[in-house]
Amino acid sequence: MKRFPTKRAFLALAAFALANAASLAQIASARAEKAAPAPSEKTAAPAGKGASSTEEQTVKGFWQSYDDSGKPNAWFYFTEKDGLYEGRLVKSFPKPGEEGKVKTCDKCEGELKGLPIPGLPIVTGMKRAGLAYEDGEVLDPRDGQVYDARMDLSSDGKKLMLRGYVGVSMLGQTKTWTRLPNDAMPLNALPTGPDAPKRKD
Repeated sequence: MKRFPTKRAFLALAAFALANAASLAQIASARAEKAAPAPSEKTAAPAGKGASSTEEQTVKGFWQSYDDSGKPNAWFYFTEKDGLYEGRLVKSFPKPGEEGKVKTCDKCEGELKGLPIPGLPIVTGMKRAGLAYEDGEVLDPRDGQVYDARMDLSSDGKKLMLRGYVGVSMLGQTKTWTRLPNDAMPLNALPTGPDAPKRKD
């Protein structure tokens, strides 16, 4: 005759079965978590390589030039058209006693002769090669002379070295300009002038 388990034995057996079931559930859950792919995360960009810093600086924008004593004497605004960069004089700082006078380029040649200096294309024909700008020209509106020129932009984009020369770059002079804020002047308030004259080769 078969003997049925006592009530105590039955309860013990039931508790053992429930414990095993819980353990098996925990093991299965752990295995599932291990097998599941981790949530996708974007790889963090290396320091200094964010979206804003990967865009290489160009010469476009406002720049301030200085006289031989280190005082600011003019602002320039650089733009790019058809792969060539040019800078126009958009603001000058007159010397004491010259306030209110509009200087003209009386010694310039061609279509620039006699025009107001504000708005004239002063740096023209610059071809960009990374941080260097070459094969351009710079006009000295004081005497109308046009010189060969090149520019070098600092790696942080805050300084511009403009070198004017005749024939050989070694025989020239370099001026360092500093970048101004993009909103230094309203664009609709910039003085206008003629297109840059074509280079005479």
